[in-house]
Amino acid sequence: MDGFNFQYPVRQHFGKGCAENALKAEMPHAGKRIMLAYGGGSLKRSGLYDKIRAWLQECGKEVVDFGGILPNPTYAKVQEGARLAREQHVEFILAVGGGSVMDCCKIISAQARLDEDVWDMQYREHRFPDVFVPMGVVVTASGTGAEQNNGAVITHEEKKLKQALVGAYPSFAILDSDLIKTLPMKQVISGAFDTLSHCMETYMGSPLTTNLSDEINEAVMRNVITRLRALMANPEDDFARGELMWASAMAENGLLKLGKRTDFQCHMVEHAVGAYTDCNHGQGLAVIHPALYRRMLPEGKVKFARMGRAVWGVEGGSEEETAALAIDALEDFIQEIGMPLRWHEMGITDESVLRAAADTCLLMPGCCKRFSRDEIFEALRERL
Repeated sequence: MDGFNFQYPVRQHFGKGCAENALKAEMPHAGKRIMLAYGGGSLKRSGLYDKIRAWLQECGKEVVDFGGILPNPTYAKVQEGARLAREQHVEFILAVGGGSVMDCCKIISAQARLDEDVWDMQYREHRFPDVFVPMGVVVTASGTGAEQNNGAVITHEEKKLKQALVGAYPSFAILDSDLIKTLPMKQVISGAFDTLSHCMETYMGSPLTTNLSDEINEAVMRNVITRLRALMANPEDDFARGELMWASAMAENGLLKLGKRTDFQCHMVEHAVGAYTDCNHGQGLAVIHPALYRRMLPEGKVKFARMGRAVWGVEGGSEEETAALAIDALEDFIQEIGMPLRWHEMGITDESVLRAAADTCLLMPGCCKRFSRDEIFEALRERL
């Protein structure tokens, strides 16, 4: 393992039915004016919006409403939220939703305290914010693990870029499996595959020699596969639902990344595709992973083979065969859970979009294969 320093800032409140008590326990540490941030209409239709607003008011808080954060949150929405936070003198941001809401709020938290443009600050000047409006999260759609870190993925529509920004860490995360019970199974599957992708992207990062972080990672990957199958077989399986929620947190709370330089090349490619299309994140990853992994086999065969044995339970006559079987098993699982393996299954048929994605995606130094942009394009084009 590489050397590391580790300090974890996010308090976890996990458990079926824990949301009300957890939120009320946290509110004495928050300011009086709370921005309640959320996505579309599902929060209100489910009745959760009214419950959370009532809980905040019971704690003596003044609520500033900020809704309409859509999937693939935009930089324009970040700026809108930051303006509102400044104008209303918001003292704390409560993000209620999935990864998009949480990501948007992390950057709102930074931009609200800055006099300069946070995108230019990070991408032109290579500086990062260090003062934030404090925030916490209530997770209503799991899989991204966004509640566990300070990274965000934001789409800058003017620049045609969908890229990572660094914002605030949540001070707490509320992981109540009852709050994700109404999610459509398609969304549950997409989120669970995103969790599996996070694990694989970390596992295939350097160094490739297996260490304790990787061995924990193998357990998380097995858990995601087993619990997703269980939940698909029985959507009332609360235990499986909670396990998937915690697996998502484990994949992104930093533990699996200790001593690793992570890969995340598949994520960077998907983000780039998402800048030009309305690509669903989990589905895009399902198409991309096998495509890039086939081309990574020579460089990553030892690690792929270990993944095959430890996670997928496959064994070939040689290391190369076991590695190839591991990717076969991944593709079989993608089909089993109803995710796409081809772009046309998602309505993406224009190869110029894939060319643009290959030309603009970030190239990740932690990947065991250093891809050229032409290699990435060819891999994507094979999946049309």
